[in-house]
Amino acid sequence: MNNKNKLLSIGQFAALHGINKKTLMWYDETGLFHPAVVNPANNYRYYNYSQSPVLETILLLRELDVSVSEIKNFMKNRSAESMEHLLAGKIKELDSKITHLKAVRETLLMHHNNMLTLQTMDLSEIKIIQKKEHYLVTVDINENTSFEQEVEMVTAETEKYQLGRLHNANYGSMVSVASLKYGKFNDYSKLFIEIPYTRPEDGLHIQPGGRYLQAFHKGDWNLIPIRYKEILQYASRHGLGLYGFSYEMGINENVIDSIDDYIVQIEIPIAD
Repeated sequence: MNNKNKLLSIGQFAALHGINKKTLMWYDETGLFHPAVVNPANNYRYYNYSQSPVLETILLLRELDVSVSEIKNFMKNRSAESMEHLLAGKIKELDSKITHLKAVRETLLMHHNNMLTLQTMDLSEIKIIQKKEHYLVTVDINENTSFEQEVEMVTAETEKYQLGRLHNANYGSMVSVASLKYGKFNDYSKLFIEIPYTRPEDGLHIQPGGRYLQAFHKGDWNLIPIRYKEILQYASRHGLGLYGFSYEMGINENVIDSIDDYIVQIEIPIAD
């Protein structure tokens, strides 16, 4: 632009900045951004190119969901300091949104993988898989913990770690390998909620990465001990040492109508 003071029509100026001319009209009416000149004969609005940096700043802030009133206040006291402060706040908000979207993506991937598994799985199969390290929020339970208490504890931890709704995370139960070896198949000691993004913090349970025995159980929970006996026999036959906890998680809750069709995924880490 050789002549930055040359007047441009509202249509030309809007096209230059990739917006609708109605946006410029609204900015003018709200007092946010005025044209350089208004023709008194026909009320046509005209702008000059030197106004572009101001408009681009407004457009940037609007894209960051800064309110019109906030932008007005900023425009009255524009400075590097006020701009830095405003952008720092928006960067923090954006980082939070990005973190949330990453978590949602991880959860969607988990559900998608579960649906693929459901279409191809062999319920009788026991196999070895590889898993990455995960961080779990856990609450301690025992045979005397009521369902109401479990709900209250899980809800509290969900709020504490800002995990959102339960369908935004993986959750399940844990029983120690030591209990399994002693035949205490219902000796559940923890409930877990998997944080859907890596966030190491004090107090979190680390589900180790590495090899796992994976199996599935469908239907009556009272028959899970039978499945665990099969898993332990498989490990014994193949000389596999198991350690830590067995992690149980439902994988088809959102596509069934009957509890008889409920499928539990069982995964137990293998000692190297």
